[in-house]
Amino acid sequence: MNNNQIRLFVHIAETGSFTKAGLALNMTQPAVSRAIAALEEELGVKLLLRDRRSGLMLTDIGRRVLVIFREILGGFDKVEQEIAAEKGLEKGLIRIGAFPVAAAHFLPKIMSAIAARYPEIEIRLFEGSVTEIKEWLEARVIDVGLVIAPLQDFMTVPLFREKMYAVLPEEHPLACRKIIGVSDLEDEPMLICRSGYEPPVVDWFARGGSRLNVKYEVSGYLTALNLIREGLGIGVLSELTVLAAPPGVVIRDLTPEAHRDIYIALPSLEEASIAVRLFLDTASSLIGHQAAVPAPPAKGKKS
Repeated sequence: MNNNQIRLFVHIAETGSFTKAGLALNMTQPAVSRAIAALEEELGVKLLLRDRRSGLMLTDIGRRVLVIFREILGGFDKVEQEIAAEKGLEKGLIRIGAFPVAAAHFLPKIMSAIAARYPEIEIRLFEGSVTEIKEWLEARVIDVGLVIAPLQDFMTVPLFREKMYAVLPEEHPLACRKIIGVSDLEDEPMLICRSGYEPPVVDWFARGGSRLNVKYEVSGYLTALNLIREGLGIGVLSELTVLAAPPGVVIRDLTPEAHRDIYIALPSLEEASIAVRLFLDTASSLIGHQAAVPAPPAKGKKS
């Protein structure tokens, strides 16, 4: 078992194709097949299955081995980075996972700063839900992820705290108020974003001793904002989210106040590569000490 075989298996697992993996590593299809067959023979287990309907699939042991192989490749990359750093050349790969709002508001600035100072560092961006980011961290698909709450078994570094607001249709009776209390929303139809975004909202209702009446669950905040505009419910959304609020809605402060904390999560700081540490340092210097985003102006009717 060697570096090339491990890297090939990971490429096949991630692309779902012998052909694509071979092209990426400049190998012919017969060479790819021979390398995987030799790997499976050496390990004494079947890692991949071919199915006419489902295509290429990992076996159960193949999925477990994939996580370990990614960690091994990460070790190889760390060695290369250490050698490059010794020569005064910071280089390496950072795989970052982020949910859409965080990706849009934080990553362009961080990536630009890293590219300007460390041009040899490659950055790959994975955008998905908070739940997907957790799964990618566990499977070692990504090196770091931006998440909303601390994750068990992962190190988390606080990055940014954002305020939560009530978002209502401008014709709603509560829109005339400057501040919305948790008890005001107890019987109101609410919209929440699932897949890991809902804990701050659930916590706010629980702290206020009110029942959360969920009418719609959506995956994206833009869908939630447009449903609110059409009068289909009320949302409790974060300040970065409401910056994209469309006409026809109003944004109001909450009582008690609610916040959503954004963290950088990674498997271990001690095991982090030089490139990942540079990402942490850059993110902390650009975002971590940044003042809160100014509260967005209320839209719609004036209260």
